[in-house]
Amino acid sequence: MLEFQNNQLTDSTKKEILEVIDFAIREDIGEGDHTSLATVPADARGKAKLLVKDSGVLAGVELAQMIFHRIDPGLKMTIHISDGEFVEPGLIAFEVEGSSRSILSSERLVLNFMQRMSGIATKTNQLSSIIRHLPTQLLDTRKTTPCVRLMEKWAVKIGGGNNHRFALYDMIMIKDNHVDYAGGIKQAIERTNAYLKEKGKDLKIEIEVRNMHELKEVLEVGNVQRIMLDNFSPKHLKEALAIIDRKKYETEASGKITDHNILEYAETGVDFISSGSVTHSYKSLDLSLKAEF
Repeated sequence: MLEFQNNQLTDSTKKEILEVIDFAIREDIGEGDHTSLATVPADARGKAKLLVKDSGVLAGVELAQMIFHRIDPGLKMTIHISDGEFVEPGLIAFEVEGSSRSILSSERLVLNFMQRMSGIATKTNQLSSIIRHLPTQLLDTRKTTPCVRLMEKWAVKIGGGNNHRFALYDMIMIKDNHVDYAGGIKQAIERTNAYLKEKGKDLKIEIEVRNMHELKEVLEVGNVQRIMLDNFSPKHLKEALAIIDRKKYETEASGKITDHNILEYAETGVDFISSGSVTHSYKSLDLSLKAEF
């Protein structure tokens, strides 16, 4: 789970990130970077710069530092632009120097993560900036790339968004399929509360509703903390919010929300807007690691 303490990654989160990095290194380097081993002398030392070739929000600088250090603790980075800063073509984000072989072996792994993280941060920033003057918070979802969710949700935070639940284990979210399989809203909510009591777990319960009829059912049963209003138009969302006790329930809007209508949704006063697009419909930022002489 992505956790911060005083704006710094916690030790447990760093440990999880290093596990992902180690897997990525095994996937990419395997028994060895034979091209670099074959062409570059073992004692060669070099310097490279991260060149920005797109406009957007930079993300992954701290991760790049972790990757370089994991591959070769002797590599040294000089950071010129930090995570979360807006960049334009021609800027140099950082420089790295040390073993030329190590720089070459790190190159693609650093770029793969940074280009994608920067794309997510940029997309998130575009949406969150539209509603920044309002109390509504922009959330991500679980619509992430398997095995690299940590990095993608980290990029959302860098871009100015907020994280929804991290995975299936840290929050109860009763969605339409759960309701249908359970036999109805009442059964789903009652079974969920009984389950949490039996297991001694203190997890927040959120339930998705598809229409006003389902919303009224939820309000009759109660015993949830957040209501997700899925695929409601701004007009219908406003009508739904009017009958919800806002002191008792948090509210979340989701479904078909874009940069063209997110402001209208936020102006209803809903507490949260969740969007899977920030992690599945972004455009990677063009970055390049260039050798310096």
